[in-house]
Amino acid sequence: MDRASGSIDWQGYRADFPATERLVYYNNAAISPLSTRARSAADAVAAAFEREGILCEKRVFGRVGEIRKAAATLIGAAPEEIAFTRNTTQGVLIAANGIRWRAGENVVLPSVEFPANVYPWMAQRRRGVELRFVEPRDGIVTTEMIEAACDGRTRAVTVSWVQFSSGYRVDLARLGAFCRESGILLHVDAIQGLGALACDVERLGIDLLSAGGHKWLLAVPGIGLLYCRRGLLDELDVWNPGWLGVKDAWNFLDYRLEWRPDAARFEEGSANLLGVAALGAAIDRFLEIGPAAVEERVLYLAGALADGLADRGHELVTPREDDRRAGIVCFRLAGGGTDEAFAALREAGVVASLREGAIRLSPHFFNDEMDMSRFFTALDRSAGRSHKGRSHG
Repeated sequence: MDRASGSIDWQGYRADFPATERLVYYNNAAISPLSTRARSAADAVAAAFEREGILCEKRVFGRVGEIRKAAATLIGAAPEEIAFTRNTTQGVLIAANGIRWRAGENVVLPSVEFPANVYPWMAQRRRGVELRFVEPRDGIVTTEMIEAACDGRTRAVTVSWVQFSSGYRVDLARLGAFCRESGILLHVDAIQGLGALACDVERLGIDLLSAGGHKWLLAVPGIGLLYCRRGLLDELDVWNPGWLGVKDAWNFLDYRLEWRPDAARFEEGSANLLGVAALGAAIDRFLEIGPAAVEERVLYLAGALADGLADRGHELVTPREDDRRAGIVCFRLAGGGTDEAFAALREAGVVASLREGAIRLSPHFFNDEMDMSRFFTALDRSAGRSHKGRSHG
């Protein structure tokens, strides 16, 4: 059960992230810092194999099942609807290649998607599938614009929950309802939302969801998850057949290509056990705090950053409305000098990203007001230097 955000010991959770001792870490939309809890979980698996080799296998693999249940709980799914993947891209590949396309069908997607959610769909052109890119207006692609691009030949819509370069949050509940009513499959690249925002795949009407673990989920690179709606499992081809994806996997020489009855049919072979362990530790923390409380905290921190930037006259790329934003705040420096300000922030220990000519900030629940003060002090200093330099030619 979620607790009120104000009753949570955020400083206690902050202490689990050593990077916060010296850095203002506003780059969770790229790669998050690792917590001691996640590292300890991965280290424990490595130590078990170091000490025991195969003798630890039953205990370690048993934990994978527990983590699958936790991941399902996090997104409002059933454990049999969860597959572990290497990254977001693998989940998108499973979805795009698994759909039984008919020539002449189309897939609709924004033209500002991260490439991980473009190339697997682009490759479907060889099967006669049309890609319909929706061009942004004022830098964003809204749910309404996506709906308008669909027609009777639209087989699937694929969209990022939160756009990586603007921080715009798509109205998934509306889009999911539209897709269900229209008989269109909805795939969501959730890597910029999951971990920052509370998720309920059933309520949102999502058919397929892909996410990597190294951003807002606070795990490590090389691990992710795929959600596949139970009723859709047998309507997808298994694009990546592997020995652990079949029903009787441990009967090695009885070759029968009969898929497991759950989403683990997409897992191919040996899992990244260290990555799964780190992801499990991170998910346990989200469930401990409560996803709604995490979302409230992230929106508060991102909103306060946006307010401070607007008050200083900087150009916000990210929408201000609560229902259109998430944890990402993108801005350009007033009067120019964004690149110089980005470099100055890095020198001051503020870790952010530069995306499409804007500085991208992405705070998580472990950030606090002290980080915000350090950030604005460094930014004001850099903005002053930039403007002074420009005024003197």
